[in-house]
Amino acid sequence: MNTLDRFSNRVDNYIKFRPDYPAEIITFLKQEGILNNDSIIADIGSGTGISSELFLKTGNLVFGIEPNKEMREAAERILSKYNNFESKDATAESTKLPDNSIDLIIAGQAFHWFDKKKCRKEFQRILKPQGTVCLMWNDRRTESTPFLRSYEDFIKMFATDYLEVNHKNIDETIFNDFFGDSNYKMKAFDNFQYFDLEGLKGRILSSSYMPPEGHKDFEYMMYVLKKIFNRFQENNKVTIEYDTKIYYGKLK
Repeated sequence: MNTLDRFSNRVDNYIKFRPDYPAEIITFLKQEGILNNDSIIADIGSGTGISSELFLKTGNLVFGIEPNKEMREAAERILSKYNNFESKDATAESTKLPDNSIDLIIAGQAFHWFDKKKCRKEFQRILKPQGTVCLMWNDRRTESTPFLRSYEDFIKMFATDYLEVNHKNIDETIFNDFFGDSNYKMKAFDNFQYFDLEGLKGRILSSSYMPPEGHKDFEYMMYVLKKIFNRFQENNKVTIEYDTKIYYGKLK
C-alpha cells in the first residue's frame, strides 16, 4: 500500500480514537507572536481535520491540504459547521495555494510522510515573508507506566512496518536540514487519552501499521490486547500518555 492510501480503511477509527491537540498550543503560539486573529493557516496533511479544528475554533481561516479522498471527505463533513475552513485536494509538495499567502503552516502527525526537500521549497513559496512553520506530533510515551511499556511491546509484536514509519525516526538532523541552521524551537505539552477496551481496540486499529480485520494475525492480536487491558485497567479504563511536541520556526 502506498503512502497516500495507508489510512483509507482507517478513517472511522481515526476520527473516533486519535488524540486531539491541547488547546494550550493556541495560547502558546499567540504568546510567541506567531498566531493572531487574522493569521491565515495552511494545515498540510490535514487528514480528518483534528489539527485544523484547533485553529478553526479561534476563528482563523484554515486551508486543509489533504490528498487522501476518504480522509479529506471526512474532514469536510466534520468541519462543515465552520465557514472558515477550505478543503483542498492537494499535497505537501504541491499545495495549490497562491504565493506569499500563508502566515502559519501547520502539520499535525504528518510531516514524516512528506518529501522533505520538495515540501520545503513549496512551503517557502506559499509563506508570507514573516511566516512560520509549526510541525506537531502527539508523541506517545512508551516507558512512563507498566501499561505503556506493555502496550509498546504489543505494537512491536504485531505491527507490520512500525519501526520503518514511526514518526520518532524524525530527528535533529532532519529538523536542522528543514529549518536551516538549527533555526527552530521545540515546546512540549502534556496530553492524555482514557480508554475502555473497545476504545483501546479502536485506537490500535486507527494506526496504519497495525493489522486490520481480516488479517491472519487479527484475532490473536485482539486476544493479546484484551489480556493486556485486563491486567492494567483501573475502573475499566487505561491511560495513554503523550508529549504533544511542536517544532516551530522560519524557513531560511
